[in-house]
Amino acid sequence: MRTVYLNGRFVPEAEAVVSVFDRGFLYGDGVFETLRVHAGRPFQWREHWARFARGAALLGIGMPVSETELRGTVDRLIEVNAASDAVLRIQLSRGVGRRGYSPRGAEKPVLVASMHERPEAPKDGWRLVTVSWRVDAGDPLNQIKSGNRLLQVMARREAEGQGADEALLLNRRGEVVSASGANVFWIEGGTVFTPELGTGALEGTTRGLVFRLLGRLSIPVREVSQTDGIPGGAQSVFLSLSSFGIVRVRQVDDVKFSTEGTIPGRLMEAYDEELIHQTRAAG
Repeated sequence: MRTVYLNGRFVPEAEAVVSVFDRGFLYGDGVFETLRVHAGRPFQWREHWARFARGAALLGIGMPVSETELRGTVDRLIEVNAASDAVLRIQLSRGVGRRGYSPRGAEKPVLVASMHERPEAPKDGWRLVTVSWRVDAGDPLNQIKSGNRLLQVMARREAEGQGADEALLLNRRGEVVSASGANVFWIEGGTVFTPELGTGALEGTTRGLVFRLLGRLSIPVREVSQTDGIPGGAQSVFLSLSSFGIVRVRQVDDVKFSTEGTIPGRLMEAYDEELIHQTRAAG
């Protein structure tokens, strides 16, 4: 049985429980981050912490620990679970308050960290379908990982109902935004394209890493507003997300794409090198 961190205690998974009146449970009133753990070290820790803290500040939830304290907790959690290659989830809830939407009285946040088995991406790439659920491009919550991800849940449900691996989300203007749990990129004529943040796309930590790696590889990348879905003339499509890294896409709706492209291959190699470099430096 895995061990979970819950508000200052390391407890068996079965004992890691919160109140039914917790606002995270009732309203999704909180924030979370999902990190990859490699060689016993959390990958891109600083980037995840920065967004985690930014999300808590946006929601007005007091952070109960410092970055240093939380990192020490995470290192200990990885150790007690012997989690060399895994997925780490950190979640902060506003805690228990009065009945109703008002957050008044909720003054004891709940902090949870848990370890999970890291899944493997299909080697032949993912299939995406465009779903009917639409993103509000102007919603400020798009830029944090809030505890309320119901739109993403319903998008994934619709996609899986059609036998797809992931959903492709558009906003109300018809612009490509992202997958339900990943940023999306496509390649045309040697340039990598991705939706600009103004579409409602999340500023993913792995998205940021992709930008840095492309810079090192001298591969141009452009943020765009793209309507009418992923261009059918694109040579390759791929996703970026913390749990998997870089994932090739073999099909979007009825359009098939190559999973043998040179740029995604070079990017995946650079990602693996960065993964090793960061975790060795952290050790």
